[in-house]
Amino acid sequence: MMGDWTFFSNYGHVLVCLSRNNEARLRDVAQEVGITERAVQKIVRDLKHAGYITIRKQGRCNRYRINRRKAMRHALESHVTVGKLLTLIAATGRIALAENEAETPVEKPPSQASGPRAEPLPATQAGPETVTEAPVKPDKPETAPDDEPAAPVDVRQQGSLF
Repeated sequence: MMGDWTFFSNYGHVLVCLSRNNEARLRDVAQEVGITERAVQKIVRDLKHAGYITIRKQGRCNRYRINRRKAMRHALESHVTVGKLLTLIAATGRIALAENEAETPVEKPPSQASGPRAEPLPATQAGPETVTEAPVKPDKPETAPDDEPAAPVDVRQQGSLF
């Protein structure tokens, strides 16, 4: 029988969610992590005050930026930056996704088979005008590393990201 514990704390889970989607609503993060929205609000506030994230208001939405150069808080992990940990988690997620896709191959149209430099799809008649579809551009990284140097870490502080 497996218990209900995990290796990462809710702080780590929230940080992973925000790294995957910097425009996420806290309601959605709460649902994904499995905690209340109020708990996510407190975690985000703590992460902001500790310098792990910055919040930028864009219209009615918040955009979250992770300070990937900041060191982990606990003495056992203080030699690792948040960015390295998130990169590892993201890479592991992509590997698992690739393994699942390898088991169930997906056929791609011939125009996408040659990679990002694929030729545009052939023109199709749409009434009196001819329409040409452009190839899909590759995704850009979700978050960019901050240019700020990492602040010294006080490992005596209570709590930990992971």
